[in-house]
Amino acid sequence: MSAGAACSKNATWLKGYILAYVLFLYLPIAIIPIFSFNNSIQAAFPLSGFTLEWYRSLVNNENLHRAFETSLIVGFSAAFLATSIGMTVAYMEISAGDRVSRAISALARLPILIPGVIVGIALLILVNLAGLGPSRTAIVLGHTLVALPTAVVIMRSRFLSLPKSYSEVAMDLGAHEWTTFRRIILPLATPAIASSFMLSFLTSFDEFIVAFFLSGTEPTLPLYVWGQLRFPKSLPSVMALGSVILLASVVIATTAEIIRRRGASATELPLSFK
Repeated sequence: MSAGAACSKNATWLKGYILAYVLFLYLPIAIIPIFSFNNSIQAAFPLSGFTLEWYRSLVNNENLHRAFETSLIVGFSAAFLATSIGMTVAYMEISAGDRVSRAISALARLPILIPGVIVGIALLILVNLAGLGPSRTAIVLGHTLVALPTAVVIMRSRFLSLPKSYSEVAMDLGAHEWTTFRRIILPLATPAIASSFMLSFLTSFDEFIVAFFLSGTEPTLPLYVWGQLRFPKSLPSVMALGSVILLASVVIATTAEIIRRRGASATELPLSFK
């Protein structure tokens, strides 16, 4: 067998492997929207008919609305805190570059490697010792910790891509460090900040394990979905809700990536600073 034929055969096997992997990964997800339009409470083929009833049932569900409101409040709060802290930690590491700043940055990224159950138990003990107990505030703090690695990674990547000469030139022209950050670095990092905020929000909005340990009387949307799975008659509505969440997640993640890539390619220096 010639080298060209061997390469062609290997490429065919590789394409087949990738196709099988994609089907294995995404086919179960694609089934959820399909059954959300099925005119039956049974998730089985063949479909019995087409209906939008399960989507209409979401409109007048007060418990769902309260859970959605809680997830929005927690998500925006956690995203704001995670992005703010992540930006500070990342800039400190890149600008200072000493052992302490690198250690802090590494610790901020560490939660992504710790099992969610361990994080949930540890945070539950902590909030009980602090007197907060399971509550909405506790979930915000927990989700901030979970979303922080994403924010640090995105902001760190952006700050690393900016030439150090920008700050050096600004300081040579008489700008203080805070002025340099506010007028030069921050505008160039704005797309990364937006991307970090959106992905941190998405991380918080979809998070289940930490919220399970820290929720009190105000469950988040994933906890509401989990609770509804105990009732077979609620399964079609859950699949409709899951389809909406899936669509929103894809839109947010795609938008965040587009913003991040456009920001990464735009490094034009602001014309003036004060």
